[in-house]
Amino acid sequence: MRAPRVRSDHRASGAPRSTRSVFWTAFALMAMLTTLWSLASPIFSVPDENAHAVKAIAQVRGDLTGHAVEGVKHSVVDLPEEYSYSQQIVCYLFQSEMTADCGFELGDEGGNEWFNTWVSAYNPIYYYLVGWPTLLLDGSAGIYAMRIVSGLLCSVFVAWAFQSAMSVRRSRWLPFGLVFLAAPMVVYLFGSVNPNGIEIAAAGALWVSLLRLLQHFDGRDPGVVSSLSRRHLWLIVTVASVVLATARATGPLWLVVVVGLCFAATGWRAVKTLFTTGSSFVGLAFVAAGGLFSILWTLGGGSLSGQADASDAPQVGASFVQGFAYVISLTPDYFQQAIGFFGWFDTPLSTPTYWPFVAALALLVTLALTGLDRRSVVTMGVVVAAAVLVPALVQGYSVHQTGIIWQGRYGLFLYVGVTLVAAWLLSGRSGRRLAFLSTRLTWIGLTLVAAYGLGAFFLVLRRYVVGTDESFSTMWENPSWAPPLGAMTLVALYGLVSILFVLWSGRLALTSARADDAAEAEAEAEAEAVTGTAASAPAEPETEIVRA
Repeated sequence: MRAPRVRSDHRASGAPRSTRSVFWTAFALMAMLTTLWSLASPIFSVPDENAHAVKAIAQVRGDLTGHAVEGVKHSVVDLPEEYSYSQQIVCYLFQSEMTADCGFELGDEGGNEWFNTWVSAYNPIYYYLVGWPTLLLDGSAGIYAMRIVSGLLCSVFVAWAFQSAMSVRRSRWLPFGLVFLAAPMVVYLFGSVNPNGIEIAAAGALWVSLLRLLQHFDGRDPGVVSSLSRRHLWLIVTVASVVLATARATGPLWLVVVVGLCFAATGWRAVKTLFTTGSSFVGLAFVAAGGLFSILWTLGGGSLSGQADASDAPQVGASFVQGFAYVISLTPDYFQQAIGFFGWFDTPLSTPTYWPFVAALALLVTLALTGLDRRSVVTMGVVVAAAVLVPALVQGYSVHQTGIIWQGRYGLFLYVGVTLVAAWLLSGRSGRRLAFLSTRLTWIGLTLVAAYGLGAFFLVLRRYVVGTDESFSTMWENPSWAPPLGAMTLVALYGLVSILFVLWSGRLALTSARADDAAEAEAEAEAEAVTGTAASAPAEPETEIVRA
């Protein structure tokens, strides 16, 4: 009797046949969330947005890096008349009781037709991608359009992260990890004119797609056979890597950090196979070219920070050890900033508001640090340590020149990596003993993050619509500033999209868990059948052998 054949194709492994619908649904939901944040925030209320926006406006009109003006600290770019700028536009900064109704709009008569931007020498790629709407629209409408375009670009990378994550059977915890790419501080930056947003989005896609690609090259576990082709995964990895490397001056370093941690997570076998497979060379060449271009632009364009004055930042001229220790001591503050410290550090939320988010994050990370095998726990520990130590190491190296200029949002590419790696590890073989908890805890985590997101959206809007000294009811009874579509309409829409996001992500987790359980049960049954057949097969009588 022939033993049953153990199938190893995509259908047997439980991997979905197509993840196209996952991509488009994730893109649509994220695009709506980012657009709502784009409309809810007054123009230039996001950190450094005025500097980034005017660079994009000037760059798409041919002014690539601006020009020096005697007596002006930063390079100056010329602005068209319809984008004339006055500092009165942001009169509300650092005054939380003041609304965003400052009485001066971008392009109004009396504004300056130049701006001294401190990001004039930054890598130009992002600014070309988002600056073109200002050739079609004027004033505030052009800024809102740039924000929306930036949010759409970020949504593509988040959709790629979802698509890569859900392309294999063992992905039951991944929706829990991916929801942190829709956390309010992250989406707030996505929907702004600031390369920090696309840096986080590209890193999120790279974390997930590179882990999946390396599993593809490993090939030892049929439970992680991807329904995405190796070529498709390479496309995502390549584009995400190039965008991450070119988003900001530190991009090549961030790329090395993310790739190195993914290599450490999957092991030497997969890494060796990747680098010794001929089809990988094209992707590796594009990634290397993107990184090299970023480095050469930074070195040649002068976007590296110059020597700061003592009044520019704390710890200017300090030693490596002093800078390192200083950043480590501020790590809790950086975490708070990354969770939700909006505006130019002038719109914090009350401490109880953070609790749902912190509870969801602690739940996922604690499970990964305590419920897995030794190698997985070590991997998780390395990623968490990197999220804490990399900022301190980078600032320790540059503190003598720049002082302490780190902000929590700069570390978001690492912080989302912690949640994604945690969910990835829990979804693997070492997380089988916790598998029965995945669906219910994912629903809880999704709900907590979404509730925090809606609360943060409402409170940030309130700060700009009526100020922090007025009651909540003033928002709909007597608002001083009105965003496009109206404040309460935006809140209602954000709540609706958040509910849809939770329901869809929870459904993904449930479907993945059921497919995983069914495939495991099938594999166990086939293994038992093979064992049983081998044990019960009767030996041929000796007489038959003699006659033969």
